[in-house]
Amino acid sequence: MAKLGLRNKQLKREKMVRKYESKRAALKEKMSVNSTPEERKNAMLKMAKLPRNANPTRLHNRCSITGRARGFMRFFGLCRQQVRTMASEGKLPGVRKSSW
Repeated sequence: MAKLGLRNKQLKREKMVRKYESKRAALKEKMSVNSTPEERKNAMLKMAKLPRNANPTRLHNRCSITGRARGFMRFFGLCRQQVRTMASEGKLPGVRKSSW
């Protein structure tokens, strides 16, 4: 189980990314090749003033049950340990534990 503070920090980042999403997109558009160098520079300066946690690359995939960040399987939205236990219990439809 991940620490509660880490999960709360992740939720805070997600909220901030959603808040600044449209502003970031507008600034990115101004930094395109079609704009003048002066406009591009102003857009870059405004982009730099945005909070760091507003950048979507700072988000990390986490297990929906435990909050674990490593060993995350995107298809299930779970970490590898939870996928294994749920597959063994038959809670994931269409998944079988292999044995040979």
